[in-house]
Amino acid sequence: MATYGFHASHEQVHPSALLAAVAQAEQAGFALAMCSDHFSPWSARQGQSGFAWSWLGAALQATGLPFGVVNAPGQRYHPAIIAQAAGTLSAMFPGRFWVALGTGEASNEHITGDRWPRKDVRNARLRECVDVIRALLAGEEVSHDGLVTVDRARLWTLPEQPPLLIGAAVSEATAAWCADWADGLITVGGPAAGRVLDAYRQAGGRGPAAVQVHLSWAPGEDEARSIAYDQWRSNVFGPPVTWDLETAELFDQVSAHVPAALVAEAVHISADLGRHRAWLAAYADLGFDQVYLHHVGQDQTAFIDAFGTKVLPDLPT
Repeated sequence: MATYGFHASHEQVHPSALLAAVAQAEQAGFALAMCSDHFSPWSARQGQSGFAWSWLGAALQATGLPFGVVNAPGQRYHPAIIAQAAGTLSAMFPGRFWVALGTGEASNEHITGDRWPRKDVRNARLRECVDVIRALLAGEEVSHDGLVTVDRARLWTLPEQPPLLIGAAVSEATAAWCADWADGLITVGGPAAGRVLDAYRQAGGRGPAAVQVHLSWAPGEDEARSIAYDQWRSNVFGPPVTWDLETAELFDQVSAHVPAALVAEAVHISADLGRHRAWLAAYADLGFDQVYLHHVGQDQTAFIDAFGTKVLPDLPT
């Protein structure tokens, strides 16, 4: 059965408030945590984008929770730096850290000034990064000349057990591709989640399967809908829009007239905690081992209290 975790959205919440939220989530009964890794939010209304790796050290120290982060090596991050960062956190907090690797979005990566590659090139670049990161975490000296360049890199501080390198996928095709190299899978909630998991397993994918579920809860139905529409209507687009738009302002422009019904397809919206309980249990029934709850509102306190008291205790585990 599934274990339920808290998703920390750096795009929406100041890192100090997010640290307090994850400590509260642990006390409320959340058993896991994960966070995003963005340079830019999806909307100017979200208004934040703290540095995930600084925050992770504080969060791991402040709680006893296992943590993960979704990262895109290859452009904004050199893979040797990600190997060093992941290796250091795993050495300091054994068995409590994993990193999910994906091909990223232009909204975060364009800051380098480098050309944003086609999807097939980004896939090839990510696969090179995965091999580099694995070799470094295994203690090897790595030199590599390809879509990324590495010159005689070696990690001097190594964890006893390297962190899992999880494949991040939102489509069935990407999930099947990840099965060749990943130690597990993470995807997002919605109608396609089960198909993405099936594609990963059918391609031979191993390890834990996780899903990040976007939800909006408030004491009243209108407030829950308002929160979702304000904070998440810029996130309803599928690829290639999500991959290729470069700024929060552009996301706000293209989402200015998104209908509320489309937001409701991307976010589980309800004031009824029983409905949320049923939605979350359904992901466990699909075969996901870990279900991460992302309340898309900026104020996390009431959500954590309500779900810790009235949702988590009755979920299948």
